[in-house]
Amino acid sequence: MSYKDLLYGVEDKIATITLNRPERLNALTPSLLQELHGAFDEADRDRKVKVIILTGAGVAFCAGFDQGQPADGATRSTDPKGKSMAEFIEYWHRNDGGRASEWMHMWRLGKPIIAAVNGWAMGGGFWYQLAADITIASDKAVFAQPEVRHISNSTYLFAALCGWKNANRWALTGDHFDAQEALRIGMVNEVVPHDQLTERVRALAKRMALVPEPSLRLNKAITMMGMQAAGLHAGLLMEGTLGALAHASHNEERERLFEIQRTQGLKVYLDARDGPFQPEPMGPKSAKARAERAKADKERGKAEPAAKPKRSPT
Repeated sequence: MSYKDLLYGVEDKIATITLNRPERLNALTPSLLQELHGAFDEADRDRKVKVIILTGAGVAFCAGFDQGQPADGATRSTDPKGKSMAEFIEYWHRNDGGRASEWMHMWRLGKPIIAAVNGWAMGGGFWYQLAADITIASDKAVFAQPEVRHISNSTYLFAALCGWKNANRWALTGDHFDAQEALRIGMVNEVVPHDQLTERVRALAKRMALVPEPSLRLNKAITMMGMQAAGLHAGLLMEGTLGALAHASHNEERERLFEIQRTQGLKVYLDARDGPFQPEPMGPKSAKARAERAKADKERGKAEPAAKPKRSPT
């Protein structure tokens, strides 16, 4: 198959799928989603492939769903302006009701998926790395669901994987958190230095590729089918209904943000949405994050020379 918005390659029995819209931080569009799931199927059909790696080009894994792309003329599908209440609810019912099928598609594949989170993992990108069979994060990775700040839904996958206390802490604020927090709460398997991410992920994929194909396929199925049978599937069906209700709960505050986006653009809209939450305790702009980066740079011998002390006035 040929792809427009992703890169696909096979080497050493490993299929690598790279989301390739770096100028948009690999934000998801309907066409990219179609390509992504088509690439999953291509890898699954290829008997030479035993493991799939999913990653992103540039500084992001995936920044979520593209909020700057018109869907029907000048009006975005997520914008209620010009729609009846019934049309707006129907759109979200169909959209959110079908989301579980995307995760189940990934889980039905006979090949395990390793998400290599190389940077920003926001919104829908956050969800895709959750749904992967294994996630390895760069130490520069940042995770969040900031869309909840303009009325949107989290995913039950988060609570199922990380526990409801952790899911509530991050899903009820939309706050960003770093790779070490993701490791602490059990959302990722491992955190590695950024410049070693590809090497470390491929090393794991090669080890998995040594395992006979039936063992990979059936043991993945035992885990993922068992999780669904134990209640995960029912939780995702519930999420589809309540997610549609969340998305359709348009109010004055959300209308204010939409109007900013319509008239002043995406950047001003994001500033209006996220500005009141700054600084975030573990966000990339927080003092804690800056201190940790400085410490890491110092340990790697990359710290800038200390500024000369000012002379005392005489």
